[in-house]
Amino acid sequence: MPIVEHSGLPTFRDLRRQGLTVLTLKDAQRQDIRALHVGLLNLMPDAAFQLTEQQFIRLVGGSNQIAQFYVHCFTVDGLPRSAATQAYIAANYVDLASIYAQGLDALIVTGANVANPHIEQEPFYRPLTEVIGWASENVTSVLCSCLSTHALMKFLHGVDRTRLMRKQWGVYSHRVVAPQHPLLTGINTRFDVPHSRYNGITRAQFEGAGLGILIESAEAGVHAAVSADQFRHVYFQGHPEYDAISLLKEYKREVLRHFAGDRDLPPFPDHYISPEAAAVINAYLAAGETARRAGTPLPAFPEADVAPFLDNTWGDTARTIFDNWLGLVYQLTNLDRRLPFKAGIDPRRPLDGL
Repeated sequence: MPIVEHSGLPTFRDLRRQGLTVLTLKDAQRQDIRALHVGLLNLMPDAAFQLTEQQFIRLVGGSNQIAQFYVHCFTVDGLPRSAATQAYIAANYVDLASIYAQGLDALIVTGANVANPHIEQEPFYRPLTEVIGWASENVTSVLCSCLSTHALMKFLHGVDRTRLMRKQWGVYSHRVVAPQHPLLTGINTRFDVPHSRYNGITRAQFEGAGLGILIESAEAGVHAAVSADQFRHVYFQGHPEYDAISLLKEYKREVLRHFAGDRDLPPFPDHYISPEAAAVINAYLAAGETARRAGTPLPAFPEADVAPFLDNTWGDTARTIFDNWLGLVYQLTNLDRRLPFKAGIDPRRPLDGL
């Protein structure tokens, strides 16, 4: 399903250079194909804002190559932004009024960083819940990532996430729990998913709220769950959108905080750093400690030297799940993108209409 370059969003050009099929608006308009309109509600902080945008658009554009996708990026108030990011949003993102007026077939909500112990205390929580309230009535399916999953579980089900004993950080083996669910068609029964979070929602909490478990890990817990209707809300606790180096960049950030005196030395993310990568990083850490004791400049973190030793063991599965999700949206959604379902679909049991 090719992405359509319907605006000046720089990510479209970047993804084309990376080899993804991206149609120009002129070429798209020559094809007699029903387009899908997918919203991307980006809640990420400035440092990861454009990268997260690119990761999710890549997942959308990497699915079935028949239909066309218009990805409408937007955000909400209550998130601290630099002047540069504000300018980027003003130039490239859609305002909420336009989203509400024109409608969406599907919606992706990214994760976010929080500063308060309770999600509902975050300034962006109310604007987020207003979007979710609208989407629950007007959008065929909403897919949530990590923190947004926790926010929706609080808003829709009154479920509070639990603080973990230590950060769930790494790449973990997962297994399919509901192999007959159409979202899981064609994927391996066991595969990896990255996680990066300090809080979690347990299987018992998901099930207590009436949700269905799709994918879980013995180490990392539930990764994917669906609402009681099996499709209107899809919840991820992990990060299938991550690039191979995403956890490395998080580790680099924490190591630099360590050398700045803001924290202790972080452990390696679980099941992620190969022996070859560890050797490069350990040499850097030793050189960094020497520089700190001597009061000399810290050496540059060897990101480029470590990256070739990192593996992506989750990308194929992530693309298949997104392909299944968008394919189901395509089959169920109304031709009028302001309406969630075509005639005859019961919103309480939408998959029965397939």
